[in-house]
This record gives sequence, C-alpha cells and structure tokens, in this order.
Amino acid sequence: MDRKKQWMIYGMLTLATSTWGSAFIAGKIAIESFEPATISFLRFFGAAILLFPIMWLVEKNIPRITKRDWFLFALLGITGIAIYNICFFLASKHAPVIKSSLFIGANPMLIMLLSGLILKETITKRNVIGLLLAFAGVVTIVTEGDLSVIISFQFEPIDFILLGAVITWALYSVIGRIVLRKFSSIVSTTYAVGFGSLFLLPFSILEKPWESLATSTWSSWLAIAHMSVFVTVLGFILYYYGIQQIGAAKASIFINVMPVSAVIMATVFLGETLTIATMIGAVFVISGVYVGTSVKRTKRSTTVHAKIG
Repeated sequence: MDRKKQWMIYGMLTLATSTWGSAFIAGKIAIESFEPATISFLRFFGAAILLFPIMWLVEKNIPRITKRDWFLFALLGITGIAIYNICFFLASKHAPVIKSSLFIGANPMLIMLLSGLILKETITKRNVIGLLLAFAGVVTIVTEGDLSVIISFQFEPIDFILLGAVITWALYSVIGRIVLRKFSSIVSTTYAVGFGSLFLLPFSILEKPWESLATSTWSSWLAIAHMSVFVTVLGFILYYYGIQQIGAAKASIFINVMPVSAVIMATVFLGETLTIATMIGAVFVISGVYVGTSVKRTKRSTTVHAKIG
C-alpha cells in the first residue's frame, strides 16, 4: 500500500471515530424525548432507509449471498447494532460515566487480542505501544487526571452490561473483517444495520414510543437524523473500509479518537470546560494513534512481529 492511500485511510478512520464522538451529544438531546431502545431503532432504521438505495445504486456486482453469509450478517446486526447499543444505553443510564468510558476505552485491546487469535493478524510492538499510549490518554480524559477515582470503583451488576458492550463491539469488528473478505464495506454495513434494526424493533415496542410522539421535540428528531446519516451511514462505512484495508487490530486504535472528539464537541456545543487533563489526554491519544499505525522505515525491519495464538 502506497503512503498516500495509507494516510487517506487513516484520515477516513479518524473522521469515522470523530463522528461517533458526536453521538454522545446527539444522544443527550434525543433522550429528552425517547427511551434508549427507541432512539437506537429510529437511528438504525433511518440509516437502513438510506443505505439500501445507496447499496443498490453503487454496488453493481454484489457476490451471491449464501446461507452462511446471511448468518454472518445477522451476527453483525445482533452484536454491533442491537446488543451493543442496548448495553451501552443501559450503562449510560445506570453506571457512572467514568466507568462506562473506561470500559469502552478498553475495547481496542480486546479487538486486537481477538484479531490475533481468530484472524491471525500480525500484532507488532508498535501496535501494542500505540494502543497503550492511546488508552492512557483516554484514562486521563475520563478521570480528569484524578486516577484515584478508579480505585474507588466497586464491582456492580451493571459491570456485566458494560462487559457485554465491550465484547459485542469487539465481535462486530472481528466478524466484520471476515465478511469484508467477500463483500464491500457498503454491503456489509447495510445488511448489518438492516438486521440490527429488526432485532431492535421489539425492544422499542416495549417502550411504547407512540406515547412520546406528542411531546417529542424537533431537536430530538434532528439529533436522531444526525446519528442516522453521519454517525451510522458515514461512520460505519468508513470504519469497515478501514478494517478491510489495514485490518481490525490497527483500525481499532482509532476508536480512542472518539472520547477526544466527544470532549471537544461537549466544550463547543454544551459549554463544558476544556481542562488541562483533557488536553494532556488528547496528546497521549494522538501520539498513541501515530505510533500504533506508523511503520518503522528501515532497510531491515527491527519490528518484532508477534502473532497471538
């Protein structure tokens, strides 16, 4: 892969994970009118309405879909779309934000581990060092530099929900890599979102969303539209394209950009204070992403390649 294309892919992944940071802001607005499962369903159903026509227009030669492919698409829908979002919103409602953020921040580590074990991707020392640097940045950001708050945490039942979110997103990324060997990022994302919407529908019905329609605000609908178009359609396609090009392990490092973009957007749109700890954390994240994705250019590579498993 030439240098120019490599930087283009890194730019796409940065844009994708940055848009995911905006979902925290949009979610805060949407939750004023609707319950979590309903927000998730409306978001992904709206995205599906956009994605299917785009797929039919852009993808002229879609490979024949077998029963195994349908099963994998359904797995993507139930892991990264349905279960992940239900777990994430439940955690947002019942767990401290710091604890939730730390669990989600640990996601790239599990993705890298599974990529080595299942996909046999090569994990380099630079990948690991970059990931640890970026995670250190996330920890600094979400704890506001006060690491003592982590020690005060105690085990609670909600931690299983948080763990569920981490595991399902890691599975979504790894299974996606398998699907992307045959299908494009647009096809993979479209069917994953389609199945995810179906799985989310019954949970949304249980929340009786029709009772909230009369009191729903335009800002809530705009927030859901933003999550459908930018966070899901744009973000997910770019993320899957990145996985397809550079692998799930390396692409996962960019997930650490998400909390940085969320904090910056919260400062701009919600008037929250940008602290020194946040700026230091952001530097760690950017440094980690750079180290984890850069290749040491020497005549004889001194990078030790260690396959996991």
